[in-house]
Amino acid sequence: MNPFAESVNLEAAFATITEHWSPKVVAQVNDQYVKLAKIQGEFTWHSHEHEDELFFIVRGSLAMHYEGNKVVQLNQGSLHVVPRATQHKPVAEQECWIMLIETVTTKHTGDVDTPYTKTLEQQLA
Repeated sequence: MNPFAESVNLEAAFATITEHWSPKVVAQVNDQYVKLAKIQGEFTWHSHEHEDELFFIVRGSLAMHYEGNKVVQLNQGSLHVVPRATQHKPVAEQECWIMLIETVTTKHTGDVDTPYTKTLEQQLA
């Protein structure tokens, strides 16, 4: 995907994503990347020490789990910001399509390294 394309057809961009939990950069706005991902199942607990993370639910739903047993339910069309330095874990019972807006310095799995971790190079591919 070309993060500097003139326009992005979301349906076509999502069609190229074949692996869950593997975000792809589709655009850049100043120092923010716009990423698309398909997710299903449970992700890992993690945080981003210096960056907020915006989730927009394009299709499906997910539950954002936070420390202290707090859960925020996000349905199609919902927008949610995970505050910096906050432990969180997204969970999607069924396949969910999400758009993420994150600073270019945001590491995929934040402060932990897991089998889900994707490098920026992998996200730009």
